[in-house]
Amino acid sequence: MRAVGRSGDGRWYDGEAGPLVRPYAMTGGRTKPGPHGVRFDLIALVAVGPGGAGAGDESLLEPEHRALLGLCRAETQSVAELAAEADLPVGVVRVLLGDLLEAGHVKVSRPVPPARLPELRILREVIEGLRAL
Repeated sequence: MRAVGRSGDGRWYDGEAGPLVRPYAMTGGRTKPGPHGVRFDLIALVAVGPGGAGAGDESLLEPEHRALLGLCRAETQSVAELAAEADLPVGVVRVLLGDLLEAGHVKVSRPVPPARLPELRILREVIEGLRAL
């Protein structure tokens, strides 16, 4: 017989199966964030929005949304860090962040595109210069 009960953080937990609330239940069956289909990169930075969410606004949110907001209030974090800290799958965190972004609770900074690599000619000149030393 398996032990089912609440974990230390108040979530229902089954010792063998893990959390009893499945990811699709947290997102209402959605797999993509928001109606605009926003895609959150793993390294996108998330912070509390400029207006910040008031306590009254937060009472209407699901517990998972409030947990993500709490983590963002402490410091700006990447999507990957939020997923790890909240102990939620990245896909779920992306959908929940989409909800928070649409409601104006958070702002997202897109990652800087990778720097362009220097031309091959310049790289060869640097290597030749280093060899000459």
